[in-house]
This record gives sequence, C-alpha cells and structure tokens, in this order.
Amino acid sequence: MYTNILLTVDLNQESSWIRALPVAVEYCKAFGAKLHIMTVVPSFGMPIVASFFPDDYASNVRAEVNDRLHALMREHVSKEVACQHIIAEGVVYEEIIETAKKIDADLIIMAAHRPDLRDFLLGPNAARVVRHSDKSVLVVRD
Repeated sequence: MYTNILLTVDLNQESSWIRALPVAVEYCKAFGAKLHIMTVVPSFGMPIVASFFPDDYASNVRAEVNDRLHALMREHVSKEVACQHIIAEGVVYEEIIETAKKIDADLIIMAAHRPDLRDFLLGPNAARVVRHSDKSVLVVRD
C-alpha cells in the first residue's frame, strides 16, 4: 500500500519524533516501504539578516543537522528499514509538502504538538500540511 513514507522531525523537539518515529518504522516494515526522515532548517528570510551571521554559518548548521539526523537514524531505525534523510530550508509546512511531492511520498507522518497561543493564531505545521497536501497524512498524537 505504501512505498515511500515521509516522517517529519524537529531535532530540537523530541516530542516531534518520540512517538511518530516508531509508528513510521512499523509502517515501513509492514509495507516494505522506504522511510524518508526530514527536518527543515529555517531560512534567514531576508538577505540583510544573513549579513549578520558568519559566512560559514549556514554550512555549519547543515553539517550539525546532518550529524544529528544520522545519529537519530542509527539509534531509532531498524537496519531492516531502508532509510534516507532529507534536510530542507525554508518555511516548514511548505518544505514538507514540496518534499513529499519530490519523493513521491504515499504517506506523510507527523507528530501532533500541544497547541500554545501562537499555534492558535498561526495554525500548527501539522494542520497546514493536512489542509494543503494532496498526500495522505497520519498525525500521531501523544
């Protein structure tokens, strides 16, 4: 039923993967699907903002994120599951939707986060992905 499953994680929020990752691994095992674990690094937004950071800042951030994603995969993904990591840069929900299209994901798995006031005003990324993606989305709740 599924061949490409996209799991989104926020490396700074364990709650974004602690329950969702085991679900994604089990789905991959059950369907023989490939797991794509992605995280999104926010962009600077405006070039003037980037000018306040060292020239190698973006490459250092990507290297750190790459190392942390590999560590997450080594520790929590069974060796019997084909897995790749994806690092995107930009607006979180837009990058998730675009990446799902690029890899031809059959299913996007995301964790639900407890809403705070900001989420009520802006809408959480999971809700935006559910509303705007043409892919199936599984939201794993606590």
